[in-house]
Amino acid sequence: MVGGFLGAGKTTLLLAAAEELRRRGMRPAVILNDQGEDLVDTTVARLQGLEAQDVTGGCFCCRFSDLLRAMNRVAVNSPDVILAEPVGSCTDISATILQPLQEYSASWRLAPYTVLVDPSRADLLFGENADENQRFLFLKQIEEADLICATKADLYPSTPERFGSHVRRISAKTGVGVAEWLDEVTSASLHAGSKLLEIDYERYAEAEAALVWLNLRAHVQLEEAKCPADFLFPLFDRLHGQLTAKGIDIVHMKAVDQTAAGFVKIAACGNAQSPEISGCASSECSSDHQLLVNIRAVGPAHSVREIVETNMHQLTGDPTGFTIACFHPSPPKPERRASQLWRPRIGST
Repeated sequence: MVGGFLGAGKTTLLLAAAEELRRRGMRPAVILNDQGEDLVDTTVARLQGLEAQDVTGGCFCCRFSDLLRAMNRVAVNSPDVILAEPVGSCTDISATILQPLQEYSASWRLAPYTVLVDPSRADLLFGENADENQRFLFLKQIEEADLICATKADLYPSTPERFGSHVRRISAKTGVGVAEWLDEVTSASLHAGSKLLEIDYERYAEAEAALVWLNLRAHVQLEEAKCPADFLFPLFDRLHGQLTAKGIDIVHMKAVDQTAAGFVKIAACGNAQSPEISGCASSECSSDHQLLVNIRAVGPAHSVREIVETNMHQLTGDPTGFTIACFHPSPPKPERRASQLWRPRIGST
């Protein structure tokens, strides 16, 4: 299980770890999680040939039964390792997911809970003008980590001092530290779910509700054929610019466009940050495009939705199968929550 705040690099690490496991002759699977439907990350994982399931409509904690069902679905293909990530705004993972999963230790061995930290996000949320809701979620996530990893080591070569010398440094983009992290979390040298949070659920609900979630899926038939990059990048730039002009704080925004010839993904973790591009881009043009857009931001849901819908209707093509969900997350209501750390019962293994 790999947690961390929105944009910390969870999915990027999971995909890089999956590739490393394949190189070792092992079979990986991934389980993604989101408050809404139509996930960019699940689509990208499947496009890269991975066995991928998702749990939607709430965090793993509120959909614990769905998580178990997803684990059982991927288990049909006998994976050696399942890599899973909870929603980036969620915390209290140890009490609501890790401890309950320990009861299934006859079937599954649980790795230590890794929480990823983006150094630039950490600097922002420890600053004087930090968003208090985001800082609350961020600090709670770190507090319950069995293992902390500072991500994007290719961009930030030094470990954030405030987290101490025990923090590991990784870059899923260049591969730095990924193999070593995998060795550590699969070695059983660290206990999984070693901490439990004290958390005010009213404050937790308030912090999550300050975020707006938008997920969009559309099948676009263009009048003039374009390659995925030429279609997606201008649309992404317009959405990014208009959200910024409206004073909406982009926390994480990503989109993927797919044609028969290939796909491209673009993502940004803030209003001022340059986007990152990945995928299997093709210069072959097509009129038939499958588009997914996921936006996590701070601002009114109706404003975010209006900007996205306006741009969709202005496309030089006909968006069919156009579905959009835009909302502020509901208060978290875990299916199960442990009040103490799990310990093996006498006679169990």
